[in-house]
Amino acid sequence: MDIGVGVRSSGLIIAVLLALLVAACVGPGGRAPAPPRRPAQPARPVPPVADDQAMRQCFVDLAHKDARYTRLPDRDFGNGCSAIGTVKLLDMGMPTTNLGAMTCPLASKLIEWTQEALQKAAQAWLDSPIARVDSFGTYNCRPIAGTTHLSQHGRSNAVDISGFVLANGRRITVLNDWNGPDENARNFLRAVRAAARRRFNIVLGPDANADHRNHLHFDMGPGHACR
Repeated sequence: MDIGVGVRSSGLIIAVLLALLVAACVGPGGRAPAPPRRPAQPARPVPPVADDQAMRQCFVDLAHKDARYTRLPDRDFGNGCSAIGTVKLLDMGMPTTNLGAMTCPLASKLIEWTQEALQKAAQAWLDSPIARVDSFGTYNCRPIAGTTHLSQHGRSNAVDISGFVLANGRRITVLNDWNGPDENARNFLRAVRAAARRRFNIVLGPDANADHRNHLHFDMGPGHACR
């Protein structure tokens, strides 16, 4: 047998086998199949960093208020957004729409504002008590409008109040009544803003900018401001 021929034959067999192996790893069209996509990961639990002494005291204080709530697990949603040390308010003496996760300090101040200030302001300026508070919600992972800074909504530390429904069926909204024709409605809205100023760190309304023309924004972020 010719040794050269045998070597060439062996080389040909090896080349064919390698070609078959490569073909087995390549999908239709000569492209390697894409690796399987990793499933979207849900918001991951985070260590309970909110369980410091002040936060523990907040939950003790919240338990003594005339309200029902459930404590929510700490969550990290990425991009700086989170829900740490938050609760879901179930009942605080007055129906309030769209409330989601909110930090314990925010929930505590919202309960105080609702229970101590709203009906007093309604009694002073309106002909009917308040039956319901309407809100635009709490948690929202977004920046402050017109900036790249994360809103306190992204930390579950803010709530937006849009209006009130009275027991007589009348609805008062920030959008229509802040500068509306009814002086009593205007005074009522300014009274509840003033009451909020004594409780929340940041209070913004239509006088702040156009972005707040239809709601009152309350948060427990750093600093103090009321506009």
